[in-house]
Amino acid sequence: MEKSVLRVLGDEQLDRSSGFHIFGIRHLSPAGAFHLLAFLDEVKPTAVLVEGPSDASGFIHELTSHGVVPPIAILAYTDQLPVRTLLYPYASYSPEYQAFQWASRHGAQAAFIDLPTEHALALYEHRQRRSATAEGQNKQAADDDFQTYVLGQRRLYQRLAELSEEPDYEAYWERHFEHNGKKDAYRHGIYQFSAQMRELTAQQEWQHAPQEAAYNEIREAYMRRKIQDTIDVGHAPEKIVVVTGAHHASALDFRLPLMTDKELKGLPKTTTKLTLMPYSYYKLSSHSGYGAGNQAPAYFELLWQCLQKGDLKGLPSLYFSQVAAYLREQGTYRSTASLIEGVRLAEALAALHDGHLPTWKDLRDAAMVCLGHGELSSIAEALARTDVGTAIGRLPEGVSQTPIQDDLNRELKRLKLEKYKTTVASTLELDLRENRRVKSEEAAFLDLKRSVLLHRLELLGISFAKKQRVHQDSASWAENWALQWTPESEIQAVESTLKGETIELAAAFELKERLDVCGDIAEASRIIRAACDCALNALMEQAKSALQGLAVAAGNFEQVAGAAYELSVLIRYGSLRRIETDTLVPLLQQLFLRGTLLLVDSAGCNDDAAQGMVRAIQSLHTIAQDHFDTIDDALWLSKLQELASRDDRNAKLSGFAFAILLERNEIPDERVATEVSRRLSPGIPVDLGAGWFEGMSMRNRYALLSRVSLWQQLDTYIGSLDKAAFQRSLVFLRRAFGSFEPREKASVAEMMGDIWGVGADQAGTVLQQPLSEEEKEKLDELNDFDFGDL
Repeated sequence: MEKSVLRVLGDEQLDRSSGFHIFGIRHLSPAGAFHLLAFLDEVKPTAVLVEGPSDASGFIHELTSHGVVPPIAILAYTDQLPVRTLLYPYASYSPEYQAFQWASRHGAQAAFIDLPTEHALALYEHRQRRSATAEGQNKQAADDDFQTYVLGQRRLYQRLAELSEEPDYEAYWERHFEHNGKKDAYRHGIYQFSAQMRELTAQQEWQHAPQEAAYNEIREAYMRRKIQDTIDVGHAPEKIVVVTGAHHASALDFRLPLMTDKELKGLPKTTTKLTLMPYSYYKLSSHSGYGAGNQAPAYFELLWQCLQKGDLKGLPSLYFSQVAAYLREQGTYRSTASLIEGVRLAEALAALHDGHLPTWKDLRDAAMVCLGHGELSSIAEALARTDVGTAIGRLPEGVSQTPIQDDLNRELKRLKLEKYKTTVASTLELDLRENRRVKSEEAAFLDLKRSVLLHRLELLGISFAKKQRVHQDSASWAENWALQWTPESEIQAVESTLKGETIELAAAFELKERLDVCGDIAEASRIIRAACDCALNALMEQAKSALQGLAVAAGNFEQVAGAAYELSVLIRYGSLRRIETDTLVPLLQQLFLRGTLLLVDSAGCNDDAAQGMVRAIQSLHTIAQDHFDTIDDALWLSKLQELASRDDRNAKLSGFAFAILLERNEIPDERVATEVSRRLSPGIPVDLGAGWFEGMSMRNRYALLSRVSLWQQLDTYIGSLDKAAFQRSLVFLRRAFGSFEPREKASVAEMMGDIWGVGADQAGTVLQQPLSEEEKEKLDELNDFDFGDL
């Protein structure tokens, strides 16, 4: 451990002849898997040791059990918040996965030999903490050093591609390793590649990324120890095959030191748990940010299939057939001749690089020319499906998972939602009403029970389900959900294990945590609503008690209105969710009364605060209409009357209150004329008058459009303004009319035409004409006008 693994092998150390076989691979390498299987058939080892967390060896049997469909992953996570995770994903063509399969078929021992996750995660956190606590120039210097190291690595790989006359390193790797079918060429090539790359990068790594270098040395010393342990239990060295990433292949040599007991005990440690989870091709790809991924996991599955059939030359034809099939699904067809030309072009591109077979880059370029006619956009989706794919793995029942994963899978199966567990997004429409056409209660309320589960998942932050908006006419009984399964969804489910062993218990724990820190009535009412949606009746009662306590001292009008509105919706539609809401009615009455009494005083605010006040007034008025038989509607109307008549309150809010009363026919025509005349008189500051009209225009437009006298008063008001005041009023008037729909604006124009005596038709015709030069000049004048602080 004290000496670098990069020292020459002749250094004075204990000279042990390794004897065992090293097979270096690249993760997600089909050729690596193919050549590894051939090598295993030749050596017939009794032990197959694989780079991976040694505490996950017990999962290998389950990884190879019947019904497991890759891609899959081993997930390690800490058992305390915040949750830290490590992932070890495998595709069907991963060399590691095929090594497990071979060992299972031949009765050989299979084991992981890398650091246990309890040490790997602790070392990761240790590096993160050191980076976070570094101060000032030291931290900046460390960051700069690491970036220098990363850029140096990239330049080295890019130089390899340039010397090989390839567009990038990926094309170099595929042509020289994935397409090399010669016996032992892959194994020996990777070993030499590893040794030479480590020699080239050793000094730079220790200089610019010492923590990464030290971490790799720790891992390699531990792996050498595990290999020795395997020999010590009776496996002959020549019957041991070690499968490891290319970077470590030349370092697993017994002439380098093994980790001692003392060194192992000195490693940092954290408590971790392990589980299996389905994975997806997208997450395996480098497009998702996975560092060990490839750019086209679905394409490499095609390559794997061709290797298994011994027909690698058939890969171009298979690739183009796949692209054409996806194009056909989209309604786009390409001729057989175009496919043949595409294959020929790809083979010609390969010949330019002295390659016998086209690489993925060659195939994409040929597809863009022959199938996309030079444009990527027309075939982009078909290429994405062929290259990256939408495959998601599957684990059968009984395969080791966390309790919450098992519970979620059972719930999805019970509620017939399994088909939505796919990476392709889909929409689920739910009808929460009882289905009387079916016989069983389970079927009658299937959509309601689905809704409960999806609300619980959303509450837990499991991104599988996202609720969408629905049309207003069906909002009481309908729900629309966007469903899409991703590996992140699985990880989020695993993290929820810390909150409970079932989805229901975890959701209850989450709500209880929110309730414990709840400090305002709006949040408490949202918790009540969430408890109802999630069918957590006990939590609903606790939240109701908390809301009652908070409501006693509540003085924020917007919070009171928001809380009351949440309860109102719950009372109106609670029967759909089969919950008892009668106990919520007194609480709604209490909140509504408090909001009503706070209205006038709270309306003495500025225009910025008035936006939230408008929404709050709207909420309370909706409650007054929906629950007129249970709340004090008369008191509410009297407070609106007071606000509408007050000159010392926010003008926009006074106008909004006046519009509500106008809509409910609570104001006679003569008072309408008087109030409009008073509010829009020349003596009133223009920002107050126009602001009052803006507030009034925010309610039912039909009530406004039916009052001709109001528009006559507005016309008289605007006509009385001098030029500067008129220009200032435009800020408010434009804001008011900006929310009108085109047909409403046309109605106003026609009404004004009648008032001016020019006729509705003529007014409409004039509005449709292009602007005159004089009108354009007046608009230009407005651009130069100083509107001050408006």
